[in-house]
Amino acid sequence: MVKTQAARASTFPSYKALLVSNPKPYVVHVELNRPEKMNAMDRTMWTEIGDCFNHLSSNPDCRVIVLSGAGPKIFTAGIDLHSMLSVGAELSEHEDVARKSAVLWRLIKLYQNCISSLEKCPKPVLGAVHGPCIGGGLNLICATDIRYCTTDAWFQNKEVDIGMAADVGTLQRMPKVMGSASLVNELAFTCRKFPAAEAKETGFVSKVFDSKDSMIQSVLEVAEIIASKSPVAVQGTKRSLVYSRDHSVDEGLDNIALFNMAMLQSEDFLNAVTAQATKGDPPVFSKL
Repeated sequence: MVKTQAARASTFPSYKALLVSNPKPYVVHVELNRPEKMNAMDRTMWTEIGDCFNHLSSNPDCRVIVLSGAGPKIFTAGIDLHSMLSVGAELSEHEDVARKSAVLWRLIKLYQNCISSLEKCPKPVLGAVHGPCIGGGLNLICATDIRYCTTDAWFQNKEVDIGMAADVGTLQRMPKVMGSASLVNELAFTCRKFPAAEAKETGFVSKVFDSKDSMIQSVLEVAEIIASKSPVAVQGTKRSLVYSRDHSVDEGLDNIALFNMAMLQSEDFLNAVTAQATKGDPPVFSKL
């Protein structure tokens, strides 16, 4: 078992439905932490995900984030359907369809923003999935930058089976992540399980591991490598990758030119180039 620091770092907030630890310098491990409920995503977890990643976005003690699920059996069962009963109570307070729609709009946008907080966070987010990753969990993992899973992992776009269209990111991000509209459409329409081997074959995940422990250990090692590099360069690279995905090549080139006309003047660039040219030790980069 990979051991993380017993106490959470004082610079990181604590949560009810998330476990936040600091296992390596500048690496933050965020775990979905409702194992007794199969890590089902209730409203508390949704809002805490948004709060956590918004906080980490500007925390200089965080350079890389690893996202996983607590417990031995499952990443997440997806949205907690019991928590949705409270939505029905909110809707029953209104008779007018416009006001009922406004309640749902605010709720949907809240959940969308929570998922998008991973993508908007300038620090790379590494997803580590063991066991089932269902519904809202698939939405969540699609917003990570690098994905890994165990051999017993499987993914499922479950929303059509419960009478709705996925509305917090899977339908928008998964086609760009996988590059096969046909396969994404099949998964979305049929709600069939998408096993680890197929996820690796199609490029949805980078690597498959035999166990959760070996996966977490390896993913933390990758995170440590990224965290050792210039935060200016890493965060600029993520920003450019996300921006370029949704814009033309020329727009992406203009965007990175604007970024680098400032950042190429940073001490990180000078120190890294000097170390490479002199074959010296890699520089230690200051907080950003």
